[in-house]
Amino acid sequence: MSKTSKFYLETIISMLREIEENEQQSIDEAATILAKAVAEDKLINVIGPGGHSNLAAEEVLWRAGGLAPVNPILDPGTLLFFGAKRSNYIERTPGYAKAVLDSYGVVKGDVLVIVNAYGINAMTIECALECKERGVTSIGITSTSFANAVPKDAPARHPSGQNLHELVDIFINSHLPLGDAVVEIEGLSQKMAATSTYCNAFAINLLMVRTAEKLVQQGIRPPVWTSANLPDGDRLNKEYEEKYFPRVKHLR
Repeated sequence: MSKTSKFYLETIISMLREIEENEQQSIDEAATILAKAVAEDKLINVIGPGGHSNLAAEEVLWRAGGLAPVNPILDPGTLLFFGAKRSNYIERTPGYAKAVLDSYGVVKGDVLVIVNAYGINAMTIECALECKERGVTSIGITSTSFANAVPKDAPARHPSGQNLHELVDIFINSHLPLGDAVVEIEGLSQKMAATSTYCNAFAINLLMVRTAEKLVQQGIRPPVWTSANLPDGDRLNKEYEEKYFPRVKHLR
């Protein structure tokens, strides 16, 4: 193993350990809300507003070992494969989040998990503000590193200069380092090897697992997907496909 690959591995492990050791209370509180939603036959709405944060919403869609009633909000505006720089423009556009949440039918009494590693751009902040306006419970998976360091008037920020972790009802810290990338190469000024996707995916999977545990404790069988690549996968998933295909926009 090279020096750089070893450092990257150890850094990722250390960050995931920080989440596991320090965020249990927040994860437990958030899981209580999600378990209640599932028990009441509501969907768990998840949005990753901006660029690679969308991957967290995709991570819990149709995922082997994942909860079936997850409704990922994957608006084309911020998805990278419609244009990476375009995504950057859209996530900084004030007013865009309202239209997206309207189009997915996020209303009073719902819950929205907002996953954004940096927690400062316009769409991210307005998702949290819209939750307050609509009476939607908000759970934020984000960090404080960028929020604490990026100037309030920076182009990447919402015009208000607010931070996601300060606006959501429950904050799960993804413990992302400032700058995201962590590997230094001699002779290169820019660090390489991002960390945010690992942190986001780990945190949201811990949240889903804890939600399932709470449902089991209540005597409720959690609706969990089986890998469709297993021999019995299609048969085992059929019940949930029939139930959620009409309700989850990106499932069918």
